[in-house]
Amino acid sequence: MTLAAPPRPVLTHTLGFPRMGAARELKFALERHWRGEIDADALQAVGAELRARHWQVQRDAGLGLVTVGDFAYYDHVANHIQLLGCEPARFGFGPKAPELARYFALARGTTGHDPAVCGAGCAHGHAAPEGHAALEMTKWFDTNYHYLVPELHADTQFHLASERLFDEVREAQALGHAVKAQLVGPLTFLWLSKDKGDAPFDRLALLERLLPVYAQILARLKDLGVQWVQIDEPILGLELPAAWSQAFEPAYWQLGKAGPQVLLATYFSPLQDHLRLACQLPVAGLHVDAVRAPEELTGVADWLPGYKLLSVGIVDGRNVWRTDPDAALALLAPVAAKHPGPLWLAPSCSLLHVPQSLAGEDRLDDELRSWLAFAEEKLQELALLAALLDGSAQQSDPRLAAARAAIASRRASARVHRADVARRLAEAPAGADQRRAPFAARRLVQRTRLALPLLPTTTIGSFPQTAQIRAARAAHRRGELSTQDYEAQMRAEIEDVVRRQEALGLDVLVHGEAERNDMVEYFGEQLAGFAFTAGGWVQSYGSRCVKPPILYGDVARDAPMTVAWTQYAQSLTDRPMKGMLTGPVTILQWSFVRDDQPRSRTCEQIAWAIRDEVVDLEKAGIAVVQIDEPAIREGLPLRRAHWQQYLAWATRAFRIAASGVGNGTQIHTHMCYSEFNDILPAIASMDADVITIETSRSHMELLTAFGDWHYPNEIGPGVYDIHSPRVPGVDEMLALLRRAAEVVPVQHLWVNPDCGLKTRAWPETEAALRHMVQAAAQLRAELQHRGTTDAAVPRPQAQPA
Repeated sequence: MTLAAPPRPVLTHTLGFPRMGAARELKFALERHWRGEIDADALQAVGAELRARHWQVQRDAGLGLVTVGDFAYYDHVANHIQLLGCEPARFGFGPKAPELARYFALARGTTGHDPAVCGAGCAHGHAAPEGHAALEMTKWFDTNYHYLVPELHADTQFHLASERLFDEVREAQALGHAVKAQLVGPLTFLWLSKDKGDAPFDRLALLERLLPVYAQILARLKDLGVQWVQIDEPILGLELPAAWSQAFEPAYWQLGKAGPQVLLATYFSPLQDHLRLACQLPVAGLHVDAVRAPEELTGVADWLPGYKLLSVGIVDGRNVWRTDPDAALALLAPVAAKHPGPLWLAPSCSLLHVPQSLAGEDRLDDELRSWLAFAEEKLQELALLAALLDGSAQQSDPRLAAARAAIASRRASARVHRADVARRLAEAPAGADQRRAPFAARRLVQRTRLALPLLPTTTIGSFPQTAQIRAARAAHRRGELSTQDYEAQMRAEIEDVVRRQEALGLDVLVHGEAERNDMVEYFGEQLAGFAFTAGGWVQSYGSRCVKPPILYGDVARDAPMTVAWTQYAQSLTDRPMKGMLTGPVTILQWSFVRDDQPRSRTCEQIAWAIRDEVVDLEKAGIAVVQIDEPAIREGLPLRRAHWQQYLAWATRAFRIAASGVGNGTQIHTHMCYSEFNDILPAIASMDADVITIETSRSHMELLTAFGDWHYPNEIGPGVYDIHSPRVPGVDEMLALLRRAAEVVPVQHLWVNPDCGLKTRAWPETEAALRHMVQAAAQLRAELQHRGTTDAAVPRPQAQPA
């Protein structure tokens, strides 16, 4: 391709960079700090070292500006809660409480009256012996990153309350970097917040109070010599009420007077009806996501005034595939010719969502590795595209030849497609996604088979992954522990977990998943079409990192994956043992997925593989199988116009996975940290016999929708938050259960934690589960005393299938 060089150089930048460090240095420092092994100064020294290193990576890649403000010790939205001075009053922070201690209290909750963060008394002037629950956590748009939800009231006041951002700007400048500061925009901040007042109010009404604080922040940045501030307003990709859309122009007129030039950043979704608005806002520049919405780039070039800066997100910030340089240049060249103003190139969004570097990925073969680009490689891709676009590099550039060769290799590779997988999908019988009988009939068969009491108790699946478990797995991977010895150690762990659950009095048990490294990676390692990295870690929340599989080819299950472990666990007890699987949509969502065919087709391939496992579990005598789908909600397109199509194929994939068994096999599913109100019909169409959901942080708020909608199947609302070390008391859990019983028929209720217990320690896990079992028993007794039908009875012997 021959390109006419535009009359100006093309600058490159990034909207954000991974925080954890290539070796997850921040994760380990955070966890050491929380255990009391290092103090705040030591933790912050790790943060400063990582920021310096990551800014240097950006500079070495030729970026014109380094991004400051994207770093967080837990979450960037939590940073803004402190920056904007709107920490919830319910925490009762004392006037001398250190900022970092308050920050972690917001993120993780408190376990009691802590003088390090509280004043003489906590909120409302009294101590809180059981502590304070952490802020609610939910998904950042349609990603697997979780943010902490700001809590706002009608009387919330804002003020500039943190120096962290300004200190980091000075850090970068002292290292000789030109700085672009980054902020979450005021309208996006309000939109992502939750109304926690006694009476409903319009969060948009707080904008008038919030904007002066943003203006003050911008003025401070200007005083520091910052010339550009990136303000992220991704809600411009959503369908907004008219009042919210109309608020953008006056808000940015006000902010435009305050300080540096503003680059308004949008990502994750087409702008559609907001395209003209975004182009005409009174800001100096606009960033658009040309990966999610390449079709809009010409319209943006038409509507954006010629004097404004245009930043094009041309490299995929959400996936790991190498950019096709010819396709990218074909998209960019007309825009470069049409738009006379400054042109910048960037990833489509923050690189927070991809691993940091391919360096050290020796587990990947050369061919597959050549197809990939992680964060650091994506910065190099930007440098090449900018050089080709502005004429400082030529078609003979060896970097271009290497990129073209990798793209051609992937397209032609025989390892990507399997004829047997294509044949199975093509020949699937009608009705393969339907159970043999409706739920009401299945329920009668299952109740007879399982013989469970009212309000049966269970857990979501995983139990604490101790240091001993992790060490054994690592030694086995290194070849230092034989398979025989490793499996013997895992069987011992499973027996320990079963005995603990029996002692606690749980009704439906799990084997604890000691042998599993991750709920997606574990399955991907045993399915065809997946590849795995050594260090491809991505932050999910706080210190929690995941290592998504790379789904590059057709998916099939060539052998059972979980049957032997589950069958062994069932042999240890006469109580029902759940088989634990990850569902097709979640495996899809939590992998880096191939982009050469529709996601719906890839998801169906996974569904048939999981179906084979479910059928084999049933044949092995397992009466309860849980197919976790926590990612159903996050997979929704951000635009509602595309919801129906997605929900149709996503729920069908779940039903394919679940529908190969008889009526007596009870299918569970689990979903966490999502808003379900607007997709309840789709969730019901999945037809799981039991669904368990996160509800404790929202105080059963999520459950209300299920009750109002008269959700037809059984449901287990989480009664305590597993993401906090705090152990709630029996009375607190009982209050949540009573509230649940007010909105869902008690005969349809299960009792369980919010999520799996993998990240917790055994002492807090056993204490919390003991309280949970006691709360369930107390409510059963209350219901029996009141004469409620189907009240608790002594446990019958479980019946065979």
